[in-house]
Amino acid sequence: MAASGEAFAIAAHLHVLLRRKTGRVTDTEWMATNADYAREIVRHAREKAASDGHTELLLWADKLEAAIVGMGAAPRKTMLEVAAQVLREAPPLEEHRYIGRLR
Repeated sequence: MAASGEAFAIAAHLHVLLRRKTGRVTDTEWMATNADYAREIVRHAREKAASDGHTELLLWADKLEAAIVGMGAAPRKTMLEVAAQVLREAPPLEEHRYIGRLR
C-alpha cells in the first residue's frame, strides 16, 4: 500500500485524536503506508470509541479504513469468510478404516 496525501492526512488527524483522548501514540507514516498496522489502529480506535464514548474516533477510523481500501488494500475478511476459504483449500479428509481388530 503506497501512501497518498489523503491517507497521511487522515492518519495524522487520527494520531492526534488518539493521543489526546486515549494517550496512545502511533506512527503516522506507518499508518498511512501499512494496511495491517492501519487496520489495527482502526480496531483500537473503534474499541476506545465504544468503551470510552469517544465518538469522534469512529468517524476517523472509518475514514482511515476507507482510505486504505481505496489505495488497493484488500478489505478485511470476516472470520466466516476465512473459515470457508480454509475449508475450500483443505485437502479432503481420508476415511480411516480399522483393519483387523480394535485395540
